[in-house]
Amino acid sequence: MRGLPNYWYHLTPLHFLLYPISLIFRAIAALRRICYRLHLLSSVRLPVPVIVIGNISIGGTGKTPLTLSLVQQMIDLGWHPGIVSRGYGGKGDSLLREVQAGDLANEVGDEPLLMAQRKLCPVWTGRDRPAAAFALLRAHPECDVIFSDDGLQHYRLQRDVEIAVIDGERRFGNGLLLPAGPLREPASRLQQVDAVVVNGGVAQDGEFSMQLEGTRFYNLLNPELLRTAGDFAGQQLHAIAGIGYPQRFFAHLQQFGLQCTQHAFPDHHVYTPSELSFDNTDALLMTEKDAVKCAAFATENYWVLRVDAQVSPALAQLIIEKVTP
Repeated sequence: MRGLPNYWYHLTPLHFLLYPISLIFRAIAALRRICYRLHLLSSVRLPVPVIVIGNISIGGTGKTPLTLSLVQQMIDLGWHPGIVSRGYGGKGDSLLREVQAGDLANEVGDEPLLMAQRKLCPVWTGRDRPAAAFALLRAHPECDVIFSDDGLQHYRLQRDVEIAVIDGERRFGNGLLLPAGPLREPASRLQQVDAVVVNGGVAQDGEFSMQLEGTRFYNLLNPELLRTAGDFAGQQLHAIAGIGYPQRFFAHLQQFGLQCTQHAFPDHHVYTPSELSFDNTDALLMTEKDAVKCAAFATENYWVLRVDAQVSPALAQLIIEKVTP
């Protein structure tokens, strides 16, 4: 699977071999969804509304920034949200636990730790998301809405609102399901969600446009120390990205006029200090998702770009209309 993404955005002779497997994958995905719809597989209803944010494709589409943005908007509107996540990449993703800002990414997962460090609301992880949600509600009875990060295919948790995020530049690649293409479910699945959010590119009719914005870097060793892109002018720069779509981060840096030696790593990659010991480096630039895995061995030249999702307030209003009796 690791090398297949190179084939997901065009068609090659390899797809003659992969296409029959993708048909089997499609049938299994459809059968699983039907079983939940017919109550042949049990699902769980929480005592508070559930908003699921996910995607139908493999690879980074911007789910976590969108989750944080919507959580902030709900807080501003007087709600008390909580977040549940599987905690992918953590050693204990089968355990129920509340994520604290000082936890380790290899224990709780990089994305849950990133969200917890924003300190907006409680974040709980566990492979059993309903159990994680109930644990969150017991620990924080003030919570009146739950966000499930990357939970679109986790049908065991009933939901009141489904939001699908897609990459506005790559969209659905070659349109095929795994392993022949990047899709977990067919594109027709988007007709059943409550909202489609397009990260970058051009949103089509009925879709919500989202942009990731960020102009300041903070020092990983000393977060109060801030820099703009202009402060790095003329320096020897390296940039790392262990996210679903590293090129999005590198393109963001290029928009600032920064010329960096680029190092793309697999999504959720666990870094070691030796991997990041580049010669002639004035500054090493990284995403927040990378930063939570590098904090333990950070040096003074590690700089982190914080980005925030900018999306129309109409999306939060749609959520409130869906969850308010």
